Amino acid sequence: MSDMKRPVDERRAGGKLADADCPFPSERRAAGREDATRHARLFWNHGGCMLLGVVLDQNAHGARIRFGDICAVPDAFYIEIEGSDRVRPAVIRWRSLTEIGVAFE
Repeated sequence: MSDMKRPVDERRAGGKLADADCPFPSERRAAGREDATRHARLFWNHGGCMLLGVVLDQNAHGARIRFGDICAVPDAFYIEIEGSDRVRPAVIRWRSLTEIGVAFE
C-alpha cells in the first residue's frame, strides 16, 4: 500500500486547508487551547473505576487527553488534573483510538 499514491486534496494551499474553499473550519473550538503535559485521573462508577492519562492541551472549558486505550471510558466522568486542587465533572465531545476531547461541566 506504500506504493499507492494518495489523492491530492485540491483544497489544500501550502499544506493548510484553504479557508475559502473549505466548508468546515480547521479550528472548531470557541477558545483555543494551550499546550499542557500533565497527568490526569478519570473516575466513574462512583469512584470504583479509574484511568490514568496525559493532558496534551487544555483551556478553562476542556482538554485533550491521551491514553493507551480509551475503550472503557464512559461518556461522562469526573476528572482530576495534576496541579489542580479540584475534581470536575466532564463529558466526552470526541474520541479517537488513543485520545479524547472533553468539555468540563
